[in-house]
Amino acid sequence: MRIITIANQKGGCGKTTTAINLSAAFSQNGKNVLLIDLDPQAHASSGLNIKADFSIYNVLSKIAYKKVKLNDIIQNVSDRFDIVPSGIILSTLEQELAGEIGRESRLWEVLNDFLSQNTGYDYILIDCPPNLGLLTINAIRAADDIIIPAEASRFSLEGLNQLIEIVNLVKDRLNHEVNYKVLVTNFDSRLRHSFKMLNWIKISFIDKLFSTIIHVNVKLKESQNEGMHILSYDKYCRGAKDYYSLSREIISQEGASQEDGDNLKDVVRQILKEEFPKINRVDFSLSAPHAQEVY
Repeated sequence: MRIITIANQKGGCGKTTTAINLSAAFSQNGKNVLLIDLDPQAHASSGLNIKADFSIYNVLSKIAYKKVKLNDIIQNVSDRFDIVPSGIILSTLEQELAGEIGRESRLWEVLNDFLSQNTGYDYILIDCPPNLGLLTINAIRAADDIIIPAEASRFSLEGLNQLIEIVNLVKDRLNHEVNYKVLVTNFDSRLRHSFKMLNWIKISFIDKLFSTIIHVNVKLKESQNEGMHILSYDKYCRGAKDYYSLSREIISQEGASQEDGDNLKDVVRQILKEEFPKINRVDFSLSAPHAQEVY
């Protein structure tokens, strides 16, 4: 079972869209998924037409007028896909916990108790608010992995280093190491600028970047307006295919050890050694004296 936090302090980078649709894609792969909406704006909840009297606030707060267990507020979205809803009152939790010892580990404590009950979930995804406050730190502390959605734009990338600093701070102060990877979202393949920024991201995060890219797709916005995840709204659109590919990429990493990776590399090298001599060489040239760049 893996706990994955999806975080970026910049709004509009596809954080909640990723949380919703990656959860749905996992469920389509036969995995049991729980999505925790930790954003007081409750976009993940409203984006799936989820309404509730109680939210994650009633679980985390010690002074809520009605205390509940995490089990009590889980709602079903679709087959193998459940959600823990949020609400605007969650925005008061940071002030409430400000003076408490261990305030950064409140969510981790709740999840530890929850998981001790053998819930049967394969993945728990946490959708964070668009800031680096106490709620986001709680989500990082509770996670095994972090997905950082980032657009191929300068302003989106400037915030990446700040979030990575918080991840390192959690490692140093709370003795909790988390793996993070960057996910390129809202990628517009019609723009030359997008490819320039993508190349910069690949250079900067060469070992921390998903192979899958989430392209701009109007169906993703339409599905949220209808209160549905993309695989239910239009499973044949590009957005659905992108998120399904992302889920397959993450699942394929399960149980892959370093030794397995080295063995695979040896096999690939042997295949290339045997097959390359069979390939006919083809030379080609293109006259383009005024060209400045190649794509």
